[in-house]
Amino acid sequence: MRNKFSGRLSWGILAAAVCMCLYGAAAGQAEDVFIKAIRICMECIGLG
Repeated sequence: MRNKFSGRLSWGILAAAVCMCLYGAAAGQAEDVFIKAIRICMECIGLG
């Protein structure tokens, strides 16, 4: 049985993650992450 603290901790971590994602997107970092993800995937497949 979960206690109230672990439930609140889970929601707090989720809220922090959403805030960080929104901040990163607003700062224009989404494009950088997308480009890096494409490069990593191409290397894994063997095309790069």
